[in-house]
Amino acid sequence: MTAGSRVLILSQYFWPENFRFNELAVELARRGHAVTVLTGVPNYPQGAVFPSYRQAPADFSALDGVDIVRVPMMARGTGYRRLALNYLSFALSASVLGPWKLRGRRFDHVFVCQPSPGTVGLPGVVLSRLKRASLMLWVQDLWPESISAVGAVRSPRLLAPIAGFMAWVYRRCDHVFSQSRAYIPLLNARVGGRSRVSYLPNWGDGRADDGTAARPMAAEGGKDGFDIYYLGNLGHAQGFAAVLDAVQAAGDDGTRWHFVGAGSAASWMADEVARRGLGARVRFHGLVSPDQLPRFYQQADALLVTLKPDPLFAMTVPSKVQSYLATGVPIVAMLDGEGARVVEDAGAGVTCAAGDSAALLAAVRRLRALPARTRHAMGESARRYYDSQFSFARVVDKLEGWLRSEPMQDAHGESAGEEAEEKEDCGVVAQ
Repeated sequence: MTAGSRVLILSQYFWPENFRFNELAVELARRGHAVTVLTGVPNYPQGAVFPSYRQAPADFSALDGVDIVRVPMMARGTGYRRLALNYLSFALSASVLGPWKLRGRRFDHVFVCQPSPGTVGLPGVVLSRLKRASLMLWVQDLWPESISAVGAVRSPRLLAPIAGFMAWVYRRCDHVFSQSRAYIPLLNARVGGRSRVSYLPNWGDGRADDGTAARPMAAEGGKDGFDIYYLGNLGHAQGFAAVLDAVQAAGDDGTRWHFVGAGSAASWMADEVARRGLGARVRFHGLVSPDQLPRFYQQADALLVTLKPDPLFAMTVPSKVQSYLATGVPIVAMLDGEGARVVEDAGAGVTCAAGDSAALLAAVRRLRALPARTRHAMGESARRYYDSQFSFARVVDKLEGWLRSEPMQDAHGESAGEEAEEKEDCGVVAQ
């Protein structure tokens, strides 16, 4: 397709929820594509529908040239049972009501953004077939491995049908994109030669990407203490028990640990910090708006990223890694596998094994002992690596190239030309 493709972005999450898909949709529209987003009702991460949306839903029907179509769904609430209903309600609502709300609209591509949940693949398949559009799926999170890794589902009897469903979705895609190179062999096996698989990484958040969040070089000896910031989801997958073990073992060494964000583990962390008497060394800043993030980046001597030890997480690059690289602040990564490899290849900081609290403490002390100029050089190396591998413009350029080259498909996977469009005009194609 040429510039000016008609793109339907399908995502359970979208503005005013804070996801990178917002930036992607706006940039594609800015580049001349006709972009429509089919999404749900904003309720992430708090689990309740945003009050501002309840008061004036019409105010959230467009964003900088992007048309937003919403379908009803159950809010996340709390607990795994409610979360499962949230996932299923959006998948069914988008599959049944989505075609009706999008009736009369033509699309060349359906681009599915898939963090969790994988269930978003169902309306992707339905809409691509009804609209005779190519189906592209951007895999951020492998299912069912991710829900097994966090303990949401352990039973093989339940995991097997989820794996079968995901294979069904993959094999009906024209193009599957992976946020991690380590996912690609597994995805290739699952598509069974029926879909193309390509690497499409994440980028940093907007203010990190444009360099406005970068911290100036600190003068030698010009600052008391050492401030480590974690910014993002405070979830159980991050393995914060090991982090708090490291904080406790460090004693009162002048290192301050800051956590910015919210999530399912936040209340447990607060209780644990109080129980261990770590309040003087640990500070929680809560959930903040994106425009507040630069001030935290600029205050940080190091940025922390962690995941629990798990084979799936070893294949994953947490999206905050790209944001951290873009800031030019050294990184402390308690990660295995692909995420650690990116930090090491970038020369961006120090790494240690996931879940190893003693190694985390040693890594922090090693980084803190370096001269400020050496840490600044690490940050510059991180930024250069980000620019060469993960910049927003670079990623969107790659996607736009695929949008131009991917042929529109009919419901049987064959090229669909003007005949299909004429049939749709006559009402032959179901809407």
